[in-house]
Amino acid sequence: MNDQAAGVHDAALTHWELAALREDLEEQRRFRLDQLREFGRHRPVSPSAPRQGPARAGTARADTARAEIDARLAESARMVLADVEAALERMDRGGYGRCLLCSRPIPARMLEIVPQTRYCAHCRRTGETRR
Repeated sequence: MNDQAAGVHDAALTHWELAALREDLEEQRRFRLDQLREFGRHRPVSPSAPRQGPARAGTARADTARAEIDARLAESARMVLADVEAALERMDRGGYGRCLLCSRPIPARMLEIVPQTRYCAHCRRTGETRR
């Protein structure tokens, strides 16, 4: 299938498209930073806290499970934040909207869905089949 049939185009993003994508990215950055601050406010109960019988043991397990979930969510938020900040840096440098592997333009519709995307659909598919 050729690039035109796959929906890939060579047209650069317009000023308006870039402005809207930048706003989306900045909104995502604010959301992730707020999310990380919120995770920082809810610190788990210390495992060395005094136990108060069998009921406390159940609560401690629930606290531990919540802390593990929060840690995973925080790590995911940090990863997305890093991707978002990298996309904003590419915008500032002028490389935004081009695949980092093949340098072909990434279709605007892909960027609208995932503005921090780094790769065109072809390179993404090829990379996934190599795993």
